Amino acid sequence: MPSERAKATIAVAGAGTMGTGIAIVAARGGAQTIVFDVDGQRAQVALRDMRRFLERSAELGRMTREQAEAACARARATSRLEDLAGADLVIEAAFEDFKVKAGLLRSLDDVLRPEAIVASNTSTLSITQLAGASKRPQQVVGMHFCLPAQLMKLVELTPGLLTSAETLAAAEAHCIALGQIPIRTKDTPGFILNHFVIPLNNDAIRLVERGVAAPADIDRGVRTALGYPLGPLQLVDLVGLDTQLRLCEAFHEVTRDPRHVCPHLVRQMVAAGHLGKKSGQGFYRYESTGTFGA
Repeated sequence: MPSERAKATIAVAGAGTMGTGIAIVAARGGAQTIVFDVDGQRAQVALRDMRRFLERSAELGRMTREQAEAACARARATSRLEDLAGADLVIEAAFEDFKVKAGLLRSLDDVLRPEAIVASNTSTLSITQLAGASKRPQQVVGMHFCLPAQLMKLVELTPGLLTSAETLAAAEAHCIALGQIPIRTKDTPGFILNHFVIPLNNDAIRLVERGVAAPADIDRGVRTALGYPLGPLQLVDLVGLDTQLRLCEAFHEVTRDPRHVCPHLVRQMVAAGHLGKKSGQGFYRYESTGTFGA
């Protein structure tokens, strides 16, 4: 049975791939879930993708049909920021752009209840700097879900300099109640995971650029020898080449590490519309598009 914490109202601000995955985690975990996006049609598409994933999960035996229907019933979509007023926790999942995220946090100040927590799903930006855009920096915390959020259990919890101990503990309790595994990390660029993942992905892409090996052979080598469940090029296709581009730009902006510079091949592929699984073409070809087919 869902815990009292899981019965909270959780809003996800941003209905892209990551936001939709986080919303699935929230609804599946028992929370009343609000999917917000300024583009109302995008929010409705996220709701459709959530239902498709949950129904497919039931077909695969990962949950019962009753559980899938109940999770779907707990989710709703909106393009009105005012509809987030009753949320206990808002997880922003906007584009990895400081101005966009900071602007959203400022807007939430005028809507949320005083005790509400605001979490950022950023994977590269400083929580302390983002919290500085809010009137409630003590209630801002980093909650970085791994992509695909609906399949991966890990969440990086990152306090800013002004994040209260109560906020950090509450965010950790929310993660556990939803069936996630939280780990704590300091507010440093890339935290733990992207410190390793972004340069690894870029190194693999540069091997393709130089003609060292085909994507399938690079991925097979990493999976077989290193024990990774996905090869780096498979992961980039799943994340999206456009997302990889934005992550590289954001990460390089704060670190100036040459390994974080986006490979030219990624820019070419994005320009050609080869975004990975969601477009049907990336380093591999896909017969079905989208990320939420379970």
